[in-house]
Amino acid sequence: MQTTVMNPNKMLWEKGDFTRIAETMRNSGAALVAKLGITPGLRVLDLGCGDGTTAIPEARLGAQVLGVDIAANLVAAGRARAAAEGLSNCTFQEGDATDLDGLDDHSFDLVATFFGAMFAPRPLDVAREIVRVTRPGGRIIMGNWIPGDPTLVAQILKISSAYTPPPPEGFISPMLWGKEDHVTDRFVAAGVDKKDISFERETFTFETNRPPAEMLDRFRRYYGPTMNAFEAAEKNGKSNDLQRELEELFSRQNVSSAPDRTLIPATFLKVTVNREDVRGDGRY
Repeated sequence: MQTTVMNPNKMLWEKGDFTRIAETMRNSGAALVAKLGITPGLRVLDLGCGDGTTAIPEARLGAQVLGVDIAANLVAAGRARAAAEGLSNCTFQEGDATDLDGLDDHSFDLVATFFGAMFAPRPLDVAREIVRVTRPGGRIIMGNWIPGDPTLVAQILKISSAYTPPPPEGFISPMLWGKEDHVTDRFVAAGVDKKDISFERETFTFETNRPPAEMLDRFRRYYGPTMNAFEAAEKNGKSNDLQRELEELFSRQNVSSAPDRTLIPATFLKVTVNREDVRGDGRY
């Protein structure tokens, strides 16, 4: 009898309920999209879209948006959000960033992925697929967390990793998408000219009308990497240590002065690829 092995990346992001984390990301998602130069009719692929944190604002600006995510529950949530707003120009489907099967070459004016495609395995395949579906003259924009960065998400992942078993052999850290040299190498290997790749640091703010301890509780209960860390820590009798470390992190990083409000900024690497040039061999 054949056993179907579940994609571990799909398992991770279908674990818990990431929509509860995404609720703290709505305002920054909309503010980020407002700076992307979205125009009516622009064909946008939002890759690793979750429940539409950036895909929904892109559609509100008139773009024709396809959101693709590996997690079926997040695709369903995105469809429900788009339907509730009457956004017929925003559709969602399941898909894998390493193999965008069914999406034609050069079919999007903009491929945007914020804290999404960076978590897919096989980063060289991710870069090739993103480049493949972007039209010549189009743009690719990625937002990636930065390894070793002192702000929230990089520190959550760093602390969580200390409590979980070592990754399997051959594992490539998603955080390498936050290092400029790795990003450059991946896109150059995918056929992009180095001069068409640029970088800048930007800030994304997580916010909620709850104290930091309650925001942490969301991450503990609904965010796959943190859930895995607590499960491993509980087996080793270290869940209290992990809780204490994360409580200190959330409290220290909160910049709100109101006791019932949490505002935590997180720095990310914004990558822009302009698909302007044709390679000398005639391929894009």
